[in-house]
Amino acid sequence: MLAEAAFHAVQHITDTTPKRSILRLEARYGSYRVLVTELFSDDRSRKYRYYLLQDNYVEAGFDNSPDPRAIRLKYGNIGQAHAGEHVPHLHQADKTELTLTDEMVFQTFVQWLQENYPTLS
Repeated sequence: MLAEAAFHAVQHITDTTPKRSILRLEARYGSYRVLVTELFSDDRSRKYRYYLLQDNYVEAGFDNSPDPRAIRLKYGNIGQAHAGEHVPHLHQADKTELTLTDEMVFQTFVQWLQENYPTLS
């Protein structure tokens, strides 16, 4: 498992029903805490959160939630046409900074961490 190779103290839970599957993972990466949630629905939608925290401070958090700030950054405003739209983005500096991103997958998140937060895990 990639998580066990990249992190330590890995704990994960899966919760599956006929309509959706959820993976929750918590691990340590050096002095950081890693939180991952992936949700797959039967309508083929995918929601994710990949977060790196120092205590409760968000160093970096990738997700595709319908964040109003991300929608406004992408479209210039929040109108009915885009309300609730899942927009991939990155939170930094305890969520005071937001940047639009491409869709993220777990492998890319691990690679991004290793490049941007090199540490002995």
